[in-house]
Amino acid sequence: MSLLQNKTGIVMGVANSRSIATGISNDLHAQGARLGFSYLPDPTGKMKQRVEKAISHLHSDFIEPCDVNKDEDIATFFAKVKETYGKIDFLIHSIAYAPLEDIRCSTKDASRKGFLTAMESSAYSFIATCRAAAPLMKDGGSCLTLSYYGGEKVIAGYNLMGVAKAALEASMRYLAYDLGPQSIR
Repeated sequence: MSLLQNKTGIVMGVANSRSIATGISNDLHAQGARLGFSYLPDPTGKMKQRVEKAISHLHSDFIEPCDVNKDEDIATFFAKVKETYGKIDFLIHSIAYAPLEDIRCSTKDASRKGFLTAMESSAYSFIATCRAAAPLMKDGGSCLTLSYYGGEKVIAGYNLMGVAKAALEASMRYLAYDLGPQSIR
């Protein structure tokens, strides 16, 4: 029996076949997990096509749009997750974004708007998706997000994303404190 047989999880953040989230999904599937996916909605439909192409070999029966910077999208997405699966065992959050011009400049020159976008997309989205996923983890579960060494130490060129990853790591610790009593790691 595989490690994740009879376990169901949601993966958010697959962008293409080279995404870290795709690699994680491949390993989860190989261990027997049933997976559902989100994609960032766009008017052209290209993001959905990229995600479908990246995960087609995983034979998922769930791929739905979700802009994690919109509370109504998160609520709609997780309502569909509940309708489809009833409960889930884990959430994978592999989402980060900042405007390119705010990543390329020095941290001191990042715009307020770029800073807020980076924090909302990269850190707050983990809080918001965990809040929505937790009620579906009726038997406990796990929430996983991805960071980088640049959230702990200065990495030249990582700039604003390092600040956002530090906030994400702090959010993860506080979420662990909040969700631990519900047996959610």
